[in-house]
Order: sequence, then structure tokens, then C-alpha cells
Amino acid sequence: MKITEVKVYPVQESGRLKAYATMVFDDCFIIRDLKIIEGDNGLFVSMPSRRRKDGFRDIVHPLNSDTRKMIEDSIIQEFKTSVEQGV
Repeated sequence: MKITEVKVYPVQESGRLKAYATMVFDDCFIIRDLKIIEGDNGLFVSMPSRRRKDGFRDIVHPLNSDTRKMIEDSIIQEFKTSVEQGV
């Protein structure tokens, strides 16, 4: 599985939420509404989730840490690039 596109949409308001992101895999599968959050230990990516009676539940998520790292690294790098370019 290869990441073929990452788009980042920075949020103008301040706070922990820094941006939303969209990611495409193999030019045929898209995930929208990933969130870039400023945590206590730096930036991290939150998967799209839905509110349920017992809290929130991810709609999609990686099944292993290598895939999670690949996704987070790609999105955070694109976010940093967009911030540097002032987009």
C-alpha cells in the first residue's frame, strides 16, 4: 500500500487542533477528516471518529504501528511544509 496524495487544510483559530487532512492510498482509496492535533509531546494525527453513547469510536484506523507511523509521518511532514510555505 502506497500513499499517493496528502492534502492538509490548516485551521485558522488557535487551540490544539492545527489542521485537517485528506489522504489517498494507491490512487483509489481516500480517507478524509484526519485531524492534526498539538499534544503535550508534539503533533499527532487523530483518525476520523464518530460520537457514540459510550464515547468516540474511530471510523478507520491502522491495524499496526508501522502503518500508523507511515500515515502520521506523511501527514505531519505535509503540514510542516504547508506552514513553511504559508499556505
